[in-house]
Amino acid sequence: MTDSHQPRHPEAPKGRPTPKRSVAQSQRRSVANTTMSRKEAAKRQREERRAALERQRQALASGDERYLPARDKGPVRRFARDFVDSRFHIAEWFLPMAVVILVLSMVQVAQLQNIALLLWLVVIVMIVLDSVVTGFRLKKTLAERFPDENRRGAVAYALMRTLQMRRLRLPKPQVKRGERP
Repeated sequence: MTDSHQPRHPEAPKGRPTPKRSVAQSQRRSVANTTMSRKEAAKRQREERRAALERQRQALASGDERYLPARDKGPVRRFARDFVDSRFHIAEWFLPMAVVILVLSMVQVAQLQNIALLLWLVVIVMIVLDSVVTGFRLKKTLAERFPDENRRGAVAYALMRTLQMRRLRLPKPQVKRGERP
């Protein structure tokens, strides 16, 4: 028997007899037709999908690049995540501040309602300024670090991440605040 890893000369004999047609057809059928009904195939497909989603969930918790969703993959996105996670951003406190401001605006005291209105304005202006500064810094840093890679959408991805509270971000932050990525 010849080694199957070595290429065979096209005119050399193959080293075994040609199988009869009936034997070759039965071998093809046994490989192609696995005994699986439609229900079994659907069940198997469901289990495979469930396993893939579980791997993806684990990857979002641990930061494992292999199983992350496509929107989170790649060195540019990883750097953008680390860039955002290493700093404090005002936008991540938007939801708690919004609740406080909403409660203040519900109180039937005119001065508290005026303060709530002013707080809305201050919070929104601070978030916009913080986002603009973060966007410019990130864009500059990405251009320096990844000149040959596709950086499209990375800044928007990072700015959307700033709007989430740090504890709720997925993939989970892999750097501490103050650490430089």
